[in-house]
Amino acid sequence: MSPDRTTTAPTTAGDGNSPVTPGLWRRMACWLYEGMLLFGVVFIASYLFSSLSQTRHALDNRLMQQAFLFVVLGIYFAWFWSKGQTLAMKTWHIRVVDLAGRPLTQRRSLLRYVLSWLWFLPPLAVTSAFGLSGAESAVIVLGWVLVWALLSRFHPAQQFWHDALAGTRLIDARPRQA
Repeated sequence: MSPDRTTTAPTTAGDGNSPVTPGLWRRMACWLYEGMLLFGVVFIASYLFSSLSQTRHALDNRLMQQAFLFVVLGIYFAWFWSKGQTLAMKTWHIRVVDLAGRPLTQRRSLLRYVLSWLWFLPPLAVTSAFGLSGAESAVIVLGWVLVWALLSRFHPAQQFWHDALAGTRLIDARPRQA
């Protein structure tokens, strides 16, 4: 077995095939690629918000724009996760399923979306509480992302903890060789 693959519980009882959890490096590469793709989603959504609200300055309507982007990203992820994969996940051959191996429901997708903010909310709360500069904030956020990613090594199935809390898991979706 390659070092990039770890086994988890079988999807169906007695089928002998067990889904494989993608390695941490592959999941983080997918995460980074997802962030690059989201740049376009956020750009278009921000442009739409600014146009509709007639916002002329970036700090005007800041909280409303953040709320709008939170909803837009929630719709984006809930839609694609309920289909099994985002574009980045397709590229990296990763699929999100529930614990029984079935596609996610809209409700579970939304729960996973809210819980995925554990990647960012703790360091952002620290940054806000202590009024840190941009560089200090970047170090805190990147440090927390690293810690959160490495914490998956302590999960029995090597899953991220927001997936464990949401009752979801990431599995390898590479085509099986005959």
